[in-house]
Amino acid sequence: MGACGATARFRIYRETPDGERHVGLIARRGSAWHVRHQLALPTRGHGLLARPGGELLAVARRPGDWLLRWQPATGATQWQWNEPDRAFNGHVVASADGRRLYTTETDLETGAGLVGVRDAASLEKTAEWRTGGMDPHELLLDADGTLLVANGGIPTLPESGRVKVGLDRMDASLVRMATTDGARQSQWRLPDPRLSLRHLAWSADAGERVLGIALQAEHDDAAARNAAPVLALLRGDRLELAPAPRPLAGYGGAIAAAGGRFAVSCPRAGGVAVWDAQGRWAQFAPLAEACALASSASPGIWAGGRDGLQSLAAGDSRQQPLPPGLRLDNHWVTVSSPA
Repeated sequence: MGACGATARFRIYRETPDGERHVGLIARRGSAWHVRHQLALPTRGHGLLARPGGELLAVARRPGDWLLRWQPATGATQWQWNEPDRAFNGHVVASADGRRLYTTETDLETGAGLVGVRDAASLEKTAEWRTGGMDPHELLLDADGTLLVANGGIPTLPESGRVKVGLDRMDASLVRMATTDGARQSQWRLPDPRLSLRHLAWSADAGERVLGIALQAEHDDAAARNAAPVLALLRGDRLELAPAPRPLAGYGGAIAAAGGRFAVSCPRAGGVAVWDAQGRWAQFAPLAEACALASSASPGIWAGGRDGLQSLAAGDSRQQPLPPGLRLDNHWVTVSSPA
């Protein structure tokens, strides 16, 4: 690594051909990227949260049973396993004061969506709140201290794992919840019930705070699914779709925001779609199997795909190769790491 404050990236990735899963830190040395730290995982991971002091929280992919605290610099780990009748849904966020963690979960007996409230030091659950829907996925804090949760709305059964059942009963929604007691304050739905709300990112444009939501289409008809939108915006109290001039295969893998722009990775369309914060189309950046997105001070947004990394800065279309043998997974986050 270079000097203190050099940019590095925490990343969940798979490094071995036999499918072994890791969480890792990759960093740039000169013009090349290398794996600086790594830790094997019991199952595939999904969402990440960078915390003060250099620690990282990672959550199992849904339906998952583990939450991990990891200190890459020292190798220290702390594992928290969920109750047998609960499953993690892949994402975690911290409270404004950092003393609590919120995790999206599912009650495996009823299918009800939950937010697990956990002590940030022990990782143990202290309460749980119903989200008013099924399949909650990513969640974010708002500036007013409330919690916004994306209910993916896809029914599943305990015995079926990730197999989707009863898509005609889909009920995706975005909910606003109080962080004092979990009370639901607002709930929004899109007109198309087959659009699953998955990932969230905040952007500010001309002082307006806008929430971007990456969508995944679950239509039975392949043509309808291919043409489906992949971005919705919550502006004030209105949830609306952002149009695109080209088909994006109806699958938004991740979302990031920087510089008044939203980027949604579209691995099935082979690139990253970009809009401004008002939902106006900006560009499509080709990148094979693009999924992982992260915001940074410079170049703004980094995208990761099958063959490399790419800056989404204007005029920069160069791809940087990955370390040999490394394959990126769904998400990553950008952090500053000391030398």
